[in-house]
Amino acid sequence: MFALAEEGHRSVFQQLVACVLSIRTYDETSIECARRLFRAAPDARAIARLSEREIDRLIAPSTFHTAKAGQIREIARRTAVEFSGTLPCDAEVLRSFRGVGPKCAHLALGVACGSAVISVDIHVHRVTNRWGYVRTPTPDATMQPLQARLPRRYWVEINALLVPFGKHVCTGRLPKCSTCPVLTWCAQVGVRAHR
Repeated sequence: MFALAEEGHRSVFQQLVACVLSIRTYDETSIECARRLFRAAPDARAIARLSEREIDRLIAPSTFHTAKAGQIREIARRTAVEFSGTLPCDAEVLRSFRGVGPKCAHLALGVACGSAVISVDIHVHRVTNRWGYVRTPTPDATMQPLQARLPRRYWVEINALLVPFGKHVCTGRLPKCSTCPVLTWCAQVGVRAHR
């Protein structure tokens, strides 16, 4: 989503759609799906005019693409009709869309609006818990303790930093502790074996 914003896809709508595409999908795949979709239909009104089948074809490499096509079309339709094509910087509005939870709502608001919100996915949750920075059972439960401890100026960028770190270094199974640049400060909570 950060890369798409750098390419000019900065609207709340585009960021929300990009986040929906990213769910359970590799970043390399979801970014290409978003680019293809936005080339064909750059805004809510244009996407709303597409059929679900057309959207599905454009985002086919994304995991659960058929369900996402319907979800994206509905987000586009509601955005065009209820918000005159422009979504507001409002978490409640974004969460009113079927399938949009705090992670996507906050990430879209952080990237598109510069709102100081924390978006916690599995990587942010795992890394901050492994470090011993927070102690929480789920990603949803991690948001509040992070807000209490992490300086506000890092609330948006923590996602941009920890998602790739969690995917490539501090992995779920066999983290690469031997090459970790922050091992000195890591409590290695829950690490039973590592590389």
